Amino acid sequence: MAESVELPGRLAILPFRNKVLLPGAFIRIRCTSHSSVKLVEQELWQREEKGLIGILPVRDAAEMTSMDSVLSQGVGSEIGERSSKVPVSTSDAHKVDGKNHPEVIHWHNRFNVEELSTRGPYCTAKISSLEMTKAEMEHVEQDPDFVALSRQFKATAMELISVLEQKQKTGGKIRVLLETLPLHKLADIFVASFEMSFEEQLSMLDSVDPKVRLSKATELVDRHLQSIRVAEKITQKVEGQLSKSQKEFLLRQQKASEEQELDLKAARERLDSDHYGLVKIKQRIIEYLAVRKLKPDARGPVLCFVGPPGVGKTSLASSIAAALGRKFVRISLGGVKDEADIRGHRRTYIGSMPGRLIDGLKRVGVCNPVMLLDEIDKTGSDVRGDPASALLEVLDPEQNKSFNDQAQPIPPPLLDRMEVIELPGYTAEEKLRIAMQHLIPRVLDQHGLSSEFLQIPEAMVKLVIQRYTREAGVRNLERNLAALARAAAVRVAEQEQAVSVSKDVHKLDSPLLENRLAEGAEMEMEVIPMGVNNHEISTAFRIASPLVVDEAMLEKILGPPRFDDREAADRVATPGVSVGLVWTTFGGEVQFVEATAMAGNGELHLTGQLGDVIKESAQIALTWVRARAADLKLAAGEGTNLLQGRDIHIHFPAGAVPKDGPSAGVTLVTALVSLFSQKSVRADTAMTGEMTLRGLVLPVGGIKDKILAAHRHGVKRVILPERNLKDLVEVPAAVLSSLEILLAKRMEDVLEHAFEGGSPWRQHSKL
Repeated sequence: MAESVELPGRLAILPFRNKVLLPGAFIRIRCTSHSSVKLVEQELWQREEKGLIGILPVRDAAEMTSMDSVLSQGVGSEIGERSSKVPVSTSDAHKVDGKNHPEVIHWHNRFNVEELSTRGPYCTAKISSLEMTKAEMEHVEQDPDFVALSRQFKATAMELISVLEQKQKTGGKIRVLLETLPLHKLADIFVASFEMSFEEQLSMLDSVDPKVRLSKATELVDRHLQSIRVAEKITQKVEGQLSKSQKEFLLRQQKASEEQELDLKAARERLDSDHYGLVKIKQRIIEYLAVRKLKPDARGPVLCFVGPPGVGKTSLASSIAAALGRKFVRISLGGVKDEADIRGHRRTYIGSMPGRLIDGLKRVGVCNPVMLLDEIDKTGSDVRGDPASALLEVLDPEQNKSFNDQAQPIPPPLLDRMEVIELPGYTAEEKLRIAMQHLIPRVLDQHGLSSEFLQIPEAMVKLVIQRYTREAGVRNLERNLAALARAAAVRVAEQEQAVSVSKDVHKLDSPLLENRLAEGAEMEMEVIPMGVNNHEISTAFRIASPLVVDEAMLEKILGPPRFDDREAADRVATPGVSVGLVWTTFGGEVQFVEATAMAGNGELHLTGQLGDVIKESAQIALTWVRARAADLKLAAGEGTNLLQGRDIHIHFPAGAVPKDGPSAGVTLVTALVSLFSQKSVRADTAMTGEMTLRGLVLPVGGIKDKILAAHRHGVKRVILPERNLKDLVEVPAAVLSSLEILLAKRMEDVLEHAFEGGSPWRQHSKL
């Protein structure tokens, strides 16, 4: 603790607003004005070990701003009078132990202001010390009143320290101070740590007489002690009155977030700003919000978002929460096999824990969040139970939940509890808009860049979409854009030109300040530089010109193009190959089917990681072609066996991807007819549809996804079952206008459209 120091005849004055600093306190102050910064720099830093300044309490902001006029009046105002009698402590700055410790400010003595004047950028004052000499203090210490006041103060202070030790497990250091420091100095330190009004602080500073000071300090310490005890009594009384049900009610009232007033227009704008397209889904959310506005206690729906990866299922749930003004919690169920993960464990078990849903509620801190159960189709089941079945009791529509991904692996009873909303893939135009509005700004931000460093023109984004990504969603598109951003980040980091901040600060150009900053010393006193804003700091890295992505840069960073529009033409050049459209977990896909014949015993071989349904479709296709061989002019005469002396091998390329479903039926027949007739299928045509043994073409699902996949692959003609005509309403008009849609009622119609010049059998027909 700093002892009293000898004061000079004149001191520089630092005004301090609405706060009184008592001697002995440590304080960290922030100087923001030019005059304050100059004062600290010249009176403390440049004086090194011997710096002294005076602190003057100022009542409010109005008088703070008119400091010059107040000081020029000397003692003519209320503040002047107060200040002349009750100046604040002098202070100095120095390094502790001579090591590289933080700089601290020590407050020392009370002093009296005789005269105030303004010289240069800050104020100075003629002063006289108000501290007692050692001899005077020894005389006061013999006074019986002082001894009694000291004893009373010490007893009250010890009592407060004991209470604080019980509550906060602290107070050991204060107890040591109480035993070692003179009590009249300790009184200032003790009181400085309490919350007091400005008037009370000023009154304490006014107590130059040690007896008066101890008396006031004892009163303030006792008051603080009593307030702590009263608060404890109230808490105990309230806790004693609360029953278990009341506690539960209070807890429930705490863990609920208040919903904001539902504004449908604002919610629609929020959804539109977060997501491009997805009109059907946004409309369903707006409908829910409209119902909730009319009937606030309406049951929350259980929405099941189904769609390929990267189309925005998870982020939609986050937008719903934002539109409702609720908190959002995501719980992933991928790989969950134990139903206790859903229900929680029985409390009788060692290491029992609540289920993931309750854990999510605890994590988010409210009882009414929007909860997303992610990857619900990826739950497993084993000897520990069936988590999907355990979800049935959870998903009674009492609570708001959202689910996502493919619907097929979800058990039917569970699916029955949910409203399924399908999210198809995006068109190339939609991907472009999403990239320009959402992905590029996000990628630049994640890599610490801006448009000043990297620019990706629309034409280049189109090339990335066409040549490097053929997904339904936009995740791979974002990854490719991130690769471009990383390349730009390397260029910026290599060519950086740091801008010296001190060059832009016009009030702080002293070599001493620069030296201190260069030393890396921590500063307890923060000096806020004027004239520097965030923009100037953010442009500390500069490059001569922004990096504009061109076609050569795309190939250099992303490699050679992965896709082109020649793929279908190259693969369908030989007979026996047809182009189908299928739906996979990754959205719609173009699926080539290859058939070839070889010497054998009439067997059918199938490869390509196929499910049972697609294997049956192949059997049906071969049976139909054999039954119609004569009509199709595929056999020389009636009764001739197409498979006589040969085997048929049908392959579905991309063997790593599981394939199943009936929609490859017409594609299989077309490939077999092409093989047997030795006529190539049109390269610009793709098809989908289930086929019966009699040759009828039945409707299939996922039409929008399949047509979008055809569009992505550059297919120009699509053959669909006639009964799927109604599904074309969901396909974007821009995509439909670029495709020729051909409808088929029977298998013969498919063959008529699939081959150049019509079906092969028509060329030999007498009709």
